[in-house]
Amino acid sequence: MSSVRPRHRATPVRRLPLAGVLRLNRPSDIWFKPALSVVVAVGVPNLTLLALGRLDLALYSMAGSLCALYAHNLPYAARGRALARVVLGMLASVAIALVTASLTSSAVVLVAVGALLAATHKAVSDLTRIGPPGPVIFTFISSASLFAPQTLGQVPGHLALAAGAGAWAWLVGMAPGLVRPHGPERRATARALNAAAGYVDAYAPVSTSGVPGEAGHELARAAAAAAVHAAWQSLLATGARPGPRRALEQLVVRAEVALAAPADTDPARLRSWARDLRGTNPVPRVASGRDADELLGVEVELREAGPASGKSVRNRWSGRRGLRWWSGRLGPLLPLALRTALGCALAGYVSLALGVGRPYWALVTAASLYQANLTLTWSRGVQRVVGNLVGVLLFAAVAPLAHLGPTALVLCCLAFNFGAEALITRNYWLGSICVTPMALLITEFTGFQEPGALMTDRVVDTLVGAVVGFVAAVAVTNRRAGDRIEDALDTLEQAREHAARLTAAERSPSGPGALDAARRRLAAALVELRATVDAAAGEWWQRALPQERVMLAEQAGHRTLAATVRRQGPHVLEDAEA
Repeated sequence: MSSVRPRHRATPVRRLPLAGVLRLNRPSDIWFKPALSVVVAVGVPNLTLLALGRLDLALYSMAGSLCALYAHNLPYAARGRALARVVLGMLASVAIALVTASLTSSAVVLVAVGALLAATHKAVSDLTRIGPPGPVIFTFISSASLFAPQTLGQVPGHLALAAGAGAWAWLVGMAPGLVRPHGPERRATARALNAAAGYVDAYAPVSTSGVPGEAGHELARAAAAAAVHAAWQSLLATGARPGPRRALEQLVVRAEVALAAPADTDPARLRSWARDLRGTNPVPRVASGRDADELLGVEVELREAGPASGKSVRNRWSGRRGLRWWSGRLGPLLPLALRTALGCALAGYVSLALGVGRPYWALVTAASLYQANLTLTWSRGVQRVVGNLVGVLLFAAVAPLAHLGPTALVLCCLAFNFGAEALITRNYWLGSICVTPMALLITEFTGFQEPGALMTDRVVDTLVGAVVGFVAAVAVTNRRAGDRIEDALDTLEQAREHAARLTAAERSPSGPGALDAARRRLAAALVELRATVDAAAGEWWQRALPQERVMLAEQAGHRTLAATVRRQGPHVLEDAEA
């Protein structure tokens, strides 16, 4: 394969969309889980502080409590590790903020530190792919802590309070596992089955000629491949393979079979299995254990063989051409981190210049904008402004109720916590309507304040943060997004060639798990290519993307992926077609 990459002609500046930015989506299938978790995680510490007459310390307890918003899609073993890292990361951020606040009262220095923390939160969140709510919670808490009056002697006690609330949030996040230990894996499997059924529907012939319908076909296939890949990631996050998880693996195999043979698959059957995974019903048994073991051999083989063997299997695929750590992982994050640092700093300084008393609100607004590309950043900016402005009006309506007393204040905050998480999956602006009054009420934990001044500051900081933050995103271009498409194409081609060679071989020289390993890596490469293309397509100043090459590569990759499924499990295909 040639190492010379094709040059693409420049394209005009892309238009930023307005249509659809405020459109409501279907709610998440687990919207109530983070909503209820955050109410319990925040409510118990806040009500305890209220009973002790120390509601002024609620900012520090919320630093730990809000960690309960994370990792709800992960299996419980992986969730426990992820939540522990979230809590430790939050404590580290708050510690830096509190120590800084105790050493200086210079607003210029505090804004600079807040901007650097925001950029770090963005880079680490994207690097670890922790998922929603992403870095904004870290930035919100650390920025507020920077502007909280502090002495060095108070820092250990405040950190201890945050750590205790974080431990409680960990318990809240893990508690559902006692009732439904395989709930996350069941949901991921159901999503894969439903997405595969959607692909089968999109593939259905539109005429007697047997030609599949093109409208939505490629998008449905990409979505189904991503859902299947996510299901495998969920199932393989832990080493143990109890009976329910083995049954879920067999269902994901059926979703893969649907991608390989959509014309011979009944989508109603897939959706029926997905419905059976709701609640605590027994997992449908759809294949023998032997079928699943043949398609899952590599995980057992790698775990039994140990790290050295696993490394050798991986190196056979990627050792010839591995991306360096910088270019493969950290390099792509640099423009986004730089956008965040510059935008947050400028937003905070403009807010200071305008005389606003809480410049960290502008900083947090800017930090909340930055998404994978400029188009998504623009959309988030519009959503943030609309949601915050409506939220300010909602605060004006509820302020008289919240001012009845500290208990009413805490209960109003809990209600808005629930509303924010319940609505934010419909659209970010809808959740922001509840986030805004909640943030305003939190400032009153140390004492009631005049609502008009709070509302004015919030409106000004929202507009400053959105405008300045977006200008910074425009200024810091991401010109290497196209190069990462070339890298992803090369990675996909290598994965496809490797899988094709193993598929063509009568017997793999690397053992029965080699083809399964190649299949998984090919699926991951297809998902990564699509994500990379989508991210690059939203940048405002970018050379023309190699759309035709991407389309051909994806088609070839999916054909090879289907061939590997047929090569591994012909009896599975026959069972699906029966």
